Amino acid sequence: MSEPGGQPGDQSRDQPRVEEPSSEVERPAGTARMPGAPREGYTTLPTGPVGIEPVVASGPADTAGMPAVQWAPNDTVGSDDNARLAPWALVAAIVALVASWFVGWGIPLAIVAVVAAIMSLRRPVENRAIARWALVLGIAATIFSLGWLIWAAMQFETLG
Repeated sequence: MSEPGGQPGDQSRDQPRVEEPSSEVERPAGTARMPGAPREGYTTLPTGPVGIEPVVASGPADTAGMPAVQWAPNDTVGSDDNARLAPWALVAAIVALVASWFVGWGIPLAIVAVVAAIMSLRRPVENRAIARWALVLGIAATIFSLGWLIWAAMQFETLG
């Protein structure tokens, strides 16, 4: 594309011209800077280049500069969390359910069983079936205990 009156083959007129910024546009030194920028300005990129080669790790023998370590079958690599919460929640739910058949004062233990069952359902190492049973039995114990407490409150109102 050429300007009117120009030669069709003249490339200098087809290219846009970029002028240097005037002193009014340039930011004077020491004035406002970008938020988070260091006082001297940025000297390096915010992140470095990331390698794309695959990382393959097969165990402790692959560490750089370390001698190969032979592991016995009974050695533990790390400390596992062996404390299981679901069985304790199930025991508490069963005891609370049995207590709720006779009196309503098993409700604190039933609530503890429900909370422990919910916590154990959120942990990946717990047995989910036991945690679900603990939750169901804990909720049943809570309902039975509340029934006893409501019945007892109604009996006190009729007496007094």
